Amino acid sequence: MANVVRAALVQATWTGDTESMVAKHEEHAREAARQGAKIIGFQEVFNAPYFCQVQEPEHYSWAEPVPDGPTVRRMRALARETGMVIVVPVFEVEQSGFYYNTAAVIDADGTFLGKYRKHHIPQVKGFWEKYYFKPGNLGWPVFDTAVGKVGVYICYDRHFPEGWRQLGLNGAQLVYNPSATHRGLSSYLWRLEQPAAAVANEYFVAAINRVGVEEYGDNDFYGTSYFVDPRGQFVGEVAGDKAEELLVRDLDFDVIEEVRQQWAFYRDRRPDAYEGLVQP
Repeated sequence: MANVVRAALVQATWTGDTESMVAKHEEHAREAARQGAKIIGFQEVFNAPYFCQVQEPEHYSWAEPVPDGPTVRRMRALARETGMVIVVPVFEVEQSGFYYNTAAVIDADGTFLGKYRKHHIPQVKGFWEKYYFKPGNLGWPVFDTAVGKVGVYICYDRHFPEGWRQLGLNGAQLVYNPSATHRGLSSYLWRLEQPAAAVANEYFVAAINRVGVEEYGDNDFYGTSYFVDPRGQFVGEVAGDKAEELLVRDLDFDVIEEVRQQWAFYRDRRPDAYEGLVQP
């Protein structure tokens, strides 16, 4: 019997406030559950605008603790209600002065399994993230969920192959990559990097991008979210580039083992020869 996981993702437009943004995602999750999904993931800092288009101290107010803040508590209740695993990207405050770009992972029974903190923090026009976030310090966790082994890699991280590989070495079968990237900067890379990572590391990737223009800048977030399999093939259609969308797709996890036997990339790795990769 095939080991098929029905998975979902949401690319969303900003509503203007946290309450309505969270409520909208709750409804998307309920609809995904009605369609039989067992896991869902949201976009980068899903409950806020992409405030990193500017550098203003007022935006620290979007931050909240993880897992004890209001959004993650609410998502834990949603997981219990729907029976789905949920990947929840938020702006985390650990203590005064310690802020991270974080994703909480919640199991299907509402258990908080842990969190991933974004490692690679950009500081370029329209993406002033170093103003807000410290680099992640929790490694590359892979969470043993009700649907399998799930990892997270956040937005700008995707340009760095080392983390993709570490997630694979840690056992990931599916990696969610919540993002906020705009049309003029990297759209030509969007359909290239995540499929390449899925192939190189032989697992599924869920690539999620915001959609629309928000009030803090002129970044045009272009959506086109998708699932891609370990052969680098899109699973179903890619989402559109202008509108909010819920994707629900069936992922055959048996393909992971088939590809790993066929291509044998993990067998043929040469970690003994890679010392130079970690030299500053």
